[in-house]
Amino acid sequence: MSTARPRSPRPDEAFDLRKKVLRLETLYDVGRSLPGTRDERALLEEVVGRAVPVLDAARGFSALFETDRSPGFVVALGLAPTPEVVAASGDPFVLDLCRARAPLSRPSESVLGRAAGSAAGVPFLAGERALGVLVVLDREARGDRGAPFDEDDRRFLGSLAGLVGPALEGIRRFEALAADIDRLREENRALKGTLAIDDVLIGDSAEMRRVREVVARAAASRVNVLVTGESGTGKELVAKLLHAASARREGPFLALNCAAVPEALLEAELFGIEKGVATGVEARVGKFELASGGTIFLDEIADAPLAIQAKLLRVLQEREIERVGGRQRIPVDVRVVSATHSDLPSEIRAGRFREDLFYRLRVVEIRLPALRDRREDIPRLAAHFLSRIAARDGRAPAVLGRDAVKALLDYPFPGNVRELENLLEGAVALTAGGTLGAADLQFGAARAESPTFSSTDLRAVEQAHIRRVLSSVHGNKSRAAKILGVSRRTLYRKRV
Repeated sequence: MSTARPRSPRPDEAFDLRKKVLRLETLYDVGRSLPGTRDERALLEEVVGRAVPVLDAARGFSALFETDRSPGFVVALGLAPTPEVVAASGDPFVLDLCRARAPLSRPSESVLGRAAGSAAGVPFLAGERALGVLVVLDREARGDRGAPFDEDDRRFLGSLAGLVGPALEGIRRFEALAADIDRLREENRALKGTLAIDDVLIGDSAEMRRVREVVARAAASRVNVLVTGESGTGKELVAKLLHAASARREGPFLALNCAAVPEALLEAELFGIEKGVATGVEARVGKFELASGGTIFLDEIADAPLAIQAKLLRVLQEREIERVGGRQRIPVDVRVVSATHSDLPSEIRAGRFREDLFYRLRVVEIRLPALRDRREDIPRLAAHFLSRIAARDGRAPAVLGRDAVKALLDYPFPGNVRELENLLEGAVALTAGGTLGAADLQFGAARAESPTFSSTDLRAVEQAHIRRVLSSVHGNKSRAAKILGVSRRTLYRKRV
């Protein structure tokens, strides 16, 4: 029994098979490259570079039409000079492709003013719109230049356009979205510099209007700023606003309370430390290095030891730091905003603060008024805090009764805005109804001392308030400082 041997394909059949495989591989490669493509020109260059040889064409081009966002362009292969997009978009053959919305092929066609023995093309469609076209010219089939493009060629062009059209639309949508995001970012930056200041630094008093004006002007500059004021007046809030409304807003904002870090660790916190300085010590990047390109906020700067003050001065002068245990100088680009409730000129006279550092830090000074000096702002501030508390708790905001408003206006607020917020938060937590009365407000000891206060007896009020708090915690100064919202060092300075 004999077995028939398989017939070997004829040369023309083998050629057609290789051609089909090549076209499938081309479609596969183009499809794989599309997800990572974000450049229209690069995409069209690849498409033209693949389509012309695969279709045995002598030359070709791809045109992306002009839109409101893009001027359009032409990518050509074998055409010199490269045609203009206006000429390509107005070419009769190109217009026929857009009207047909399907692949076309013609013999002896004139394209872009050039005679072609054969031409084929396909539009790139996105819904009802033609984004552009792909055109190949002068097919060469086994030495026969000008052989017509056939149905297989048109089918390949249709498959290729089916991949490229949606990809082009995706790129354009991505670019439009990126442009919208950039626009929104710019609008947000502008709003941060205006609305944020007005919405966060609340108050209609002359003092607060001045503060808002100075903050807006200082934010637009690059100078170092010193924020002064009593504890609880919002010094860190001003520092954040200065950063958010500045050209450094995209950079980091880092804060460090100089009174809260032990003196032995403060230098490493600020400037970093190299590995192996002591047994078991790992390398650590300091706040100045981390804040490069942005803003560093040094709170309670008056409590920085003199040795640290000297190193801070050098950083401000040289714009570079050295880590603890290191020898390499590291450049830093940082804006410094510092804050204190202390009287720095008095600290300078007492030898506790460097005068040269003071002038480096205080290029611009922003003085925050005490709440008792702008009592007309208390009702609006109270309404703001009540709304914020309600939004956080998911309920309707409480309102202040007339007696509660009067009580707030009579109280001296030694803890300033922070004390007002904490007072209202406690009242809301302990009150079932929607209206807060004077009896719901748990004032501190300052109110028991006197119903109204002047600036002359403020020191006595503050001392009495601190003594009451210390008494309530049995003399524990750490707990008292936490309740008062100040550092232990600040509490010791009060000398109660």
